[in-house]
Amino acid sequence: MEKTFVYGMSVGGSNFTDRIEETKRIKLDFENGVNVILTSPRRMGKTSLIKKVISEVDNPMIKIVYMDIYDCRSEYDFYNRFAETIMRSTGNHAEQVIENIKRFLVRVSPKLSFSPEPNSEFSVSLGITPKNYSPEEILNLPERIAQEQGVRMVVCIDEFQQIGEFTDSLTIQKRLRGAWQHHQNVSYCFFGSKKHLMENIFQSRRMPFYQFGEMTHLKCIPTEYWVPFICSRFEKFGKKISEAYAGRICQVVKNYSSYVQQLAWNVMAETEKEVNDESPAGTKQRSLYTTDRGAHHLSAQLHSPFVPRHTCWIYHSGGLRNIPFGQQVKYRPHKEKLDGQRDHHHRKRGHIPC
Repeated sequence: MEKTFVYGMSVGGSNFTDRIEETKRIKLDFENGVNVILTSPRRMGKTSLIKKVISEVDNPMIKIVYMDIYDCRSEYDFYNRFAETIMRSTGNHAEQVIENIKRFLVRVSPKLSFSPEPNSEFSVSLGITPKNYSPEEILNLPERIAQEQGVRMVVCIDEFQQIGEFTDSLTIQKRLRGAWQHHQNVSYCFFGSKKHLMENIFQSRRMPFYQFGEMTHLKCIPTEYWVPFICSRFEKFGKKISEAYAGRICQVVKNYSSYVQQLAWNVMAETEKEVNDESPAGTKQRSLYTTDRGAHHLSAQLHSPFVPRHTCWIYHSGGLRNIPFGQQVKYRPHKEKLDGQRDHHHRKRGHIPC
């Protein structure tokens, strides 16, 4: 069943919109063996973009491998995820994968896990430790496979900033760079959601991965592309929304991809037939209410809620203050009087997205 709007997971098919130029360029990089480093804030659609590019590369001589290392907490956690994903990609059937493991990793005893569903996927566990394989042997695995199979390989690693949080991270990064920089048949695509960590790894002159590949920062999709997408999704599922209100959805969440889809769904869920700005006064008022109600539903689901109106009130040491939409305000823990009452809500130092 096709979903109306998709958020909280990677997006594909008819739920994917725009990113035409980014898709074209990254596809070209993959096909020509150029390393890619992709950064952006969370919920901007990096994973969806990379999976979109992967789906469009149709050259049988290019093998693309995708892995997510978000839950890797140590160096050998990473090596196991790296080797297991690489080996899993060498065949479509379990027997084929086992044969390739015996060929390229003779000193491990692999374990395969199957889902009870017929024709389901299977997972591979290798149990690699420093006793059976050195880091260099694991890191050079894709190059060996690409050479023997006569293909070119692209290894895509999601949440790559985790490498920067490992114990003795600098040594590990030197080890990775030392192996991967010599690969002639393999290129790499690194992307992650913690911008400051990614920039530290790839843009600091003192770091091993400095200038390792083409650095791309993913920006928000412009409203002009979101509006027809939102309107078409409403229409496809038997409802209507005006371009003005579709644009308002984008404005409320500042065009963040996942939040646009999430708020659009909340507005659709609150809409009986139509959201527009050309109806009689009563209907128009209900349309405003519907949009704000959808925004309130979204706000309740976010840890750092977007406020659906253009201004908000906050407390500060001088009393109440009116803050324009989108402005971030630093605050510190404090107690203050207001109409004879004390505000006992202590908060950690941080920012309020208004």
